[in-house]
Amino acid sequence: MSDADTQKARMQGGELYTAVDDEELAADHHRAQALLAQYNSSPSTAAAERGAILGQLLGSAGSGVVIRPPFHCDYGTYIHLGAGTFVNMQCVFLDVVAITIGEACQIGPLVQIYTADHPRDAATRRAGLESGRPVTIGDNVWLGGGCIIVPGVTIGDDAIVGAGAVVTRDVAAGTTVAGNPARAIGARRP
Repeated sequence: MSDADTQKARMQGGELYTAVDDEELAADHHRAQALLAQYNSSPSTAAAERGAILGQLLGSAGSGVVIRPPFHCDYGTYIHLGAGTFVNMQCVFLDVVAITIGEACQIGPLVQIYTADHPRDAATRRAGLESGRPVTIGDNVWLGGGCIIVPGVTIGDDAIVGAGAVVTRDVAAGTTVAGNPARAIGARRP
């Protein structure tokens, strides 16, 4: 099997892959879970220790990024956070492909961002295959507590997602959305 044929390469390429019994993906996941266990159990006064752990866990993080524990993710290495972004407690980022979040974002507690997707065909799904679609969030976005962002969504700069919303479609810059499924509410802000 060439490198291009590995399950990890297929996962990163957004193709169908299986994580079941794949040693490389299992090792990457185990590494992330070990780092998360350290991060989530570190005392709140250990900012330097937490920063060092995030440096090992995440793909990239700009200056001033804060993630309040507990935090949960699959791999960590596919998460990229812009400078000054704040992630509140109990967030879940399923990062089988890239989750890219811009600068100065505010992410409420219990927010869930999913890149992991599953085939709509039952037989393919039963075979254990899955795929990923990236999530991209612009600068200065506010994600209200408990909202869910599904695979493949892009949220533009300065958008607001209401608490508890389920975002199934792209959100234009400066737009406020709420509800399930999330829909634009009020006028678009300049």
